[in-house]
Amino acid sequence: MPVITSLPFIFNHPYKTMNLEPFSDILNGRGDFIRQVVLNVIMTVPFGVLFPLTRYKTNVNFLKTVLFCFLMSLGIELIQPLINGTRFSDITNIITNTIGGAIGYVIYMILRPIANILRGGQNENK
Repeated sequence: MPVITSLPFIFNHPYKTMNLEPFSDILNGRGDFIRQVVLNVIMTVPFGVLFPLTRYKTNVNFLKTVLFCFLMSLGIELIQPLINGTRFSDITNIITNTIGGAIGYVIYMILRPIANILRGGQNENK
């Protein structure tokens, strides 16, 4: 069900608590490693690349990018069970999404000279 149409029914189902044991479903054979871990990492790599690109006038470092990626992931995981009663939150998703943001920032650092050229040679430290 799309998010917009489920808003009137947001509290019509029980809220499932977050699984706070990291990687438990994968270690116990209940989850698919590729879907659970790799896709969550890949999903947030663009955030790690694009967040510093949109903040070039302010000083964005690795820790700030990882913090904002963590907060975004935490927000998604906390809201997810409210939207649909069949969804649940998992600490594994937060960990893997944050790792994806960190990988994205490393990719940004590698591509930063190209981004500076495309911006017209602006210095990021102004």
